[in-house]
Amino acid sequence: MNSHDFAKTLVLIPARMASTRLPGKPLADICGLPMIVQVAKRAQEANVGRIVVAVDDQAVFDVVKKAGFDVVMTRVDHQSGSDRIYEALCLIDPDKHADIIINVQGDLPTIEPDSIRASLRPLDNPSTDIATLTVEITHEEEKTNPNVVKVVGSPIADERLRALYFTRATAPHGNGPLYHHIGLYAYRRKALETFVSLSPSTLEKRESLEQLRALEAGMRIDVEIISSVPLGVDTPADLDKARQILAARA
Repeated sequence: MNSHDFAKTLVLIPARMASTRLPGKPLADICGLPMIVQVAKRAQEANVGRIVVAVDDQAVFDVVKKAGFDVVMTRVDHQSGSDRIYEALCLIDPDKHADIIINVQGDLPTIEPDSIRASLRPLDNPSTDIATLTVEITHEEEKTNPNVVKVVGSPIADERLRALYFTRATAPHGNGPLYHHIGLYAYRRKALETFVSLSPSTLEKRESLEQLRALEAGMRIDVEIISSVPLGVDTPADLDKARQILAARA
C-alpha cells in the first residue's frame, strides 16, 4: 500500500497439525528448520507488520516460540484457515489496533516476500474489502485441472483484476489469458469480521471454494497479478521440491 502502516498490519499464519497427505506437516524439516518457521521467516522478510503464528498443537507452539516468533494457541476444530486466524486475531488484538490482516498459509515455505507485499496493493482502493493474488496460467494442462483454481476477473489496471468469480472449471471461455488463484489474502478487519460471520454459501459448497462466500455476500475482492506461483506443500514430493528450492536460494 502506498500509505502502508506497519503498526496497523498483522500477518497471521495458520498452522494445522492434522494433515492426511503429510502428517505433522508444520514440523517437517526444510533446510534445518521446521516448515512453519520457514514460512514465518518469509513473512519477516516481507517486513509489512507484526507476525503471529496461529497453531493448534503444543509441539508446533514450542518450535515457533523457540524460533523467536509470536505464537498463539487456537482450537483444533476450525473448518478453515480464516476461522483460525479470526480466533487468533481476537486473542492477540482484542482492542482492535490492527486494520489489515494478511493470511499467509502455513504451507508456503518458498513464497517470495514480494508476493506477500503485493497482496496489500489492491487495498489502496478504499472500496476493496479483500485482496488476493493470481498468476497467468502458462501450462496448458493447468487450464483444465480442477485442482488449479481460476480467477474470473475484470481488468481494472495493468496488474490487477476485480474478481467476479472463482472456479475449478476452465473459465472464462474464449481467447485470452486464464489466471491461477493463489490463496493468500489481505483483509480489512471489518471484512474478515463479516466474512467469518457468514454461513457457507451455495456456490462455495458447490465449488469447495471459501472465497465465493464473500462474493455471494456482495463483498469486493481485488486480485493482484504476480509473476510466479508459490509452492504449496501438501505431499512428500512437494516437501522435497521445497527443500531443493530453499537450498538453491541459500
